[in-house]
Amino acid sequence: MYKRVILKLSGEALQDETSHLILDGKKLNEIGLLVKNLVDNGTSVGIVTGAGNIFRGRIASEAGIKVEDGDYMGMTGTIINCKAISSVLDKLGVKNVLFGALNLEDVTIKYDKALANEYIKKGYVCLFSGGIGKPRFTTDTAAATRAIEIKADAILAGKNGTDGVYTSDPNKDKNAKFIKEMTYSDVIKLNLKVMDLTAIELLKNTNIVTRVFSMDNINNFIEVASGSDIGTTIKE
Repeated sequence: MYKRVILKLSGEALQDETSHLILDGKKLNEIGLLVKNLVDNGTSVGIVTGAGNIFRGRIASEAGIKVEDGDYMGMTGTIINCKAISSVLDKLGVKNVLFGALNLEDVTIKYDKALANEYIKKGYVCLFSGGIGKPRFTTDTAAATRAIEIKADAILAGKNGTDGVYTSDPNKDKNAKFIKEMTYSDVIKLNLKVMDLTAIELLKNTNIVTRVFSMDNINNFIEVASGSDIGTTIKE
């Protein structure tokens, strides 16, 4: 169904929940196999990760670290996560390239839109790390920005602990109602915390679809990319 996608992975999705290590080898391998499956079936793939397994803004606040410094620490965490996924893809024989919005030339290629599109056309998986290279912007905004720049059909946003978008937090409100389909304007109007507002504003005048679903089953990414209607669909 979707020929070119951005996979938006939370940092927590990479974490070893038993030992509390920042990375879980089994989860990384599952993600690698998922990406290989998508590529083998003709889907072009870009990847953006969060860094919640490594660093969160709340930690900076409690430690007295400036917001901007905390943001850069979080951006650096996404480089670690993307490097881990890149390494797994290498072992699986999946061509990939790691771009970074921050300058770290021994680890990443400095992000360039034209170059990223060249690699996508050649069948490479493009990993986009470092957010957009500026503080005060989340990885949601990075995912939206990169999706627009590589002309993706969809952002596949796998979530932990929820199977889509609800009118309120279903873990706190027993009356929360599941929303099957909505527009980006609906998200803004209802003030839903699906993605940050900047990302929604970027997407609302595009043809890019955002799919929100549970990634407790990693194969849901393949199901959604193939046309399954699981989760919530957001489009303008």
